[in-house]
Amino acid sequence: MAAVTTQPAHPGEATAPEGPAGRGRLVRLLRGSERDPRWARPALLALLVLTALLYIVGLSRNGWANDFYAAAVQAGTKSWKAFFFGSSDASNFITVDKTPAFLWVMDISARIFGLNYWSVLVPQALEGVATVAALYATVRRWFGPAAGILAGVAMALTPVAALMFRFNNPDALLTLLMTLAAYAVTRAIEAGKTRWLVLAGALLGFGFLAKMLQAFLVLPGFALAYLVAGPRGLGKRTLQVLAGGAAVLVAAGWWVAAVMLTPAADRPYIGGSTNNSILGLTFGYNGFGRLDGNETGSVGFGGHGVAATGGSSGLTRLFASDMGGQVSWLLPAALIALVALLWGTRRAPRTDRIRAAVLVWGGWLLVTGVVFSYMAGIIHSYYTVALAPAIAALVGIGAVQLWRVRNGWRGHERSWFGRGTLAAGILITTVWCYVLLDRAPGWYPWLRVVVLLAGFGAAAMLIAGRWLAPAAATAWGRVVLVVAPVSLALVAALAGPFAYSLNTAATSHTGALPTAGPTVTAFGGPGGAGARGGFPRGGGFGRGGFGHGGSGHGGFRPGGATGQGSAGTGTGFGGTAGSPGGRSGTGGFPGGFRGRSHGGFGGGGAGGGGGLAGNTQVSSALATLLKNGASGYRWAAATVSSDSAAPLQLASGEPVMSIGGFNGTDPAPTLAQFERYVADHDIHYFVGANSDSFGGGSGDAAQITSWVEAHFHAETVGGETVYNLSS
Repeated sequence: MAAVTTQPAHPGEATAPEGPAGRGRLVRLLRGSERDPRWARPALLALLVLTALLYIVGLSRNGWANDFYAAAVQAGTKSWKAFFFGSSDASNFITVDKTPAFLWVMDISARIFGLNYWSVLVPQALEGVATVAALYATVRRWFGPAAGILAGVAMALTPVAALMFRFNNPDALLTLLMTLAAYAVTRAIEAGKTRWLVLAGALLGFGFLAKMLQAFLVLPGFALAYLVAGPRGLGKRTLQVLAGGAAVLVAAGWWVAAVMLTPAADRPYIGGSTNNSILGLTFGYNGFGRLDGNETGSVGFGGHGVAATGGSSGLTRLFASDMGGQVSWLLPAALIALVALLWGTRRAPRTDRIRAAVLVWGGWLLVTGVVFSYMAGIIHSYYTVALAPAIAALVGIGAVQLWRVRNGWRGHERSWFGRGTLAAGILITTVWCYVLLDRAPGWYPWLRVVVLLAGFGAAAMLIAGRWLAPAAATAWGRVVLVVAPVSLALVAALAGPFAYSLNTAATSHTGALPTAGPTVTAFGGPGGAGARGGFPRGGGFGRGGFGHGGSGHGGFRPGGATGQGSAGTGTGFGGTAGSPGGRSGTGGFPGGFRGRSHGGFGGGGAGGGGGLAGNTQVSSALATLLKNGASGYRWAAATVSSDSAAPLQLASGEPVMSIGGFNGTDPAPTLAQFERYVADHDIHYFVGANSDSFGGGSGDAAQITSWVEAHFHAETVGGETVYNLSS
């Protein structure tokens, strides 16, 4: 069996001059090599332009997207202290439950262009375009423009990427920083320069400031790749890797140290923690608690909360209905490429670049994929955007290298290795894409037939080409043996994710739990439409319950009520009950799940998210009351949970205290502290109608609510119960 070639696409490219002096590094990075074919640069330009259109056109339909983070951006435009700490409000009562670097990008945009939907969401779209460009540059450097373009297209069309790069969650910046770090590691392996490893470490350290420990999941693969394939001696390579690790600590640790050294009285409470500690948040709720499920803080309930929002843990999680359509379209092909490339380079020198690339991208994919598969704590399907660059890179590299081998590239004798592996990869990918499309049987049913025919046709042509190779000397022969199978393979592999991505871009997505693509089977397993109650038979949540919205009776209703979910228009705990967001009933899960938006825990458009922190509407009467009554107060109002506070703050433009943090369970403030705030005339109003939002506002928040109800007169403003704390 012939081995996969161990030579780069452009031999000597690593040491070739990068262009005339005076040109910017980014221009040199993207313009390619003089050895690139003439089509490479126009193809790259087209890829970036089309990616920008996919991620930007119609972006405002998502509104504020996630109210929780949009309100923090608003706070950051009004207060540099709020900017630095990532506070939810400009008066700096409490932070969001993440490190704030992803907010800084939006804060700067909103400070320059004003606070609006576009200034909040466009930065993520541009981060998506930059991710595609960085992935192209990394893959092209060793494997040529064809592999780079294929990897870039696969990245751009991953449905969860089309979702997250149109959204204001931390995952967009995190994905960009990890991809840039992979480029830096590639350059380090190529040149043996310590500075590239230090840059990679600094990028991942900044990634920690975007989404904490998740940024470090790529570290094992990066370190292993350099230790194995770096050009220097083992001792030198080890010291260089340690230098990169030191850069990680410095880039991540300066902000952590600043928070720890700031007295608690001079900074906001660390949201999501139980002890006002950034280290507690890092290693607790956002750290090991995500792995073992023993979470407290934010939306955790001490290991008994809504953890499995990504389906049951295990090796099949990434392929199940929750995550499969988000990211797994090309995952089988990536795994096949990983194994094939490792096998093909088994006798290659230690510094072989193909093996090095497989260690970089394969290490990223395997470590992150296994962690996501077995996390027992809270995990959401959109986290899988972090897998997209690794999957795309392996597919691009594997497809091009195996294509070159299929007829004996560079002097090797003809081999079934490349041709057979390519055909198997295409067939498996085709079948898997068919399965994913079949999970939404009423959604363009003809598409899965097209995918099936294209995939089987491409595989047949590849196999037949073994005997028809001499015909490739003619123009028609090249069409039959090269253009046709490549085109059919691209249709089979990319038509499904392309359709999902278009659907995602054309649909409004709001709230804390957005999902890409059309409505599919309820997550958690069977259950589906029509299931009553919270946990239908089969282990999943009903489609009207904790699942992609469809007809059926909700399980956990807003406020605990049972009502009819709107067909095809919600993702979450129930559908719409009564007025927008549903307010009927009390009880249910602790404190109920009460929200102002359609869809309760989810909602908002086919396949979209909403409800929880999603584009909640506030009456003009209430917004005016808060705005006009803000003068002389630190907070125009207080209410339980950020799900309630964020929309009030966005509507009024004034600071609103989020009692108990994201879902009202953080121990801040205590009743005594709140009473002191009221006595000092720091808070004007208490908005109570939504005080039992997701999580219930338990503990201190519940005591505060009871104290307000017992001591102050209630009035109704714009459908909300409001207490004037100054009277």
